[in-house]
Amino acid sequence: MSHMTVAVLFGGQSSEHEVSRRSAYTILTNLPRDRYDAVMVGITKSGVWRLYTGDPAKIPDGSWESDPGCRPAFFSPSREFPGLLVLEDGRLREIPVDVVFPALHGKNGEDGAPQGLFQLSGVPCVGCSAAASVLCMDKAIANSLLETAGIPQAHYLWFFARNYKTGAAKIKVKVAARLGYPVFVKPANAGSSVGVSKVLREEDLDAAVEKAAHEDSKIVIEEAITGQEVECAVLGNAEPQASGAGEIGAAAEFYDYDDKYVNGEAQLYLPARIPEETAETIRKTALRAYRMLGCTGLARVDFFVRRSDGAVLLNELNTLPGFTAISMYPKLWEAAGLPLPELIDRLIRLALEERGPEHG
Repeated sequence: MSHMTVAVLFGGQSSEHEVSRRSAYTILTNLPRDRYDAVMVGITKSGVWRLYTGDPAKIPDGSWESDPGCRPAFFSPSREFPGLLVLEDGRLREIPVDVVFPALHGKNGEDGAPQGLFQLSGVPCVGCSAAASVLCMDKAIANSLLETAGIPQAHYLWFFARNYKTGAAKIKVKVAARLGYPVFVKPANAGSSVGVSKVLREEDLDAAVEKAAHEDSKIVIEEAITGQEVECAVLGNAEPQASGAGEIGAAAEFYDYDDKYVNGEAQLYLPARIPEETAETIRKTALRAYRMLGCTGLARVDFFVRRSDGAVLLNELNTLPGFTAISMYPKLWEAAGLPLPELIDRLIRLALEERGPEHG
């Protein structure tokens, strides 16, 4: 069987650029080389795309960018040129690509932007479609759809950041009446808890909204849930499977960016320290939300298990979860008996199945 070529994208312009590089390194070092050849495409923080042919070990710390062998590269939306186009000596050279694995997180990564590009070009892409990526990335939209479907979640409200400048007083009244304090203030479109603040009193709301507005033009405010943070991994297309539940024991006030990727102090519990009945509710709810939002390939579905009554509340769906050495998504599947190389192989095959040539 001839090898297929997988283009692994990493970096990007989002606040999760560094996490993306680490995810890409994990994917590249666990890609089954007996079946796949890798093409590495890095995107700088300024949005410049480059073909990288050096040592993958230089990707996590960003030193890949100074490699003299880097060449300008891009994917065309035209199906006449469905591969990677590389500029060399003033001429374009096409590198055929069978499938793209976007190890990208956050804006311009998991928000439907690259997914739309590959949808236009007809190149199969690991993960959700452009439409599902948009729905899951935007917490205001996703929360509204989940609420309509009757899936329990924390109480919330959302607004455009520009409206806060003139309507802060009204919004504060709504927060106090509907949610109470403490609350979490989040950018609607961001990941890895970037731009998120826990607000204990109304006096601190302005600063939290300003912080979130640096990441997105839309703000979501949610009631704070006291309980356990539990995650479930989903894999598949028409007939998805859910893993067991894993629990995050946050070292910080909440499971923030530093806790996830910098200090490494958060504790992961596999399986989660919850009753089996609760774990089964989480799996069923994860699959229901996954199907309802049109997800394919993969998603990590995050929940709260409320301490007061054991209620399961859905927090969010992540359509391109981290693949770093400490990331929960691959750890959940490893605990279920699916090692990382096999998981990567499954994801690639799901992409080919869902958006192969026969799907147009």
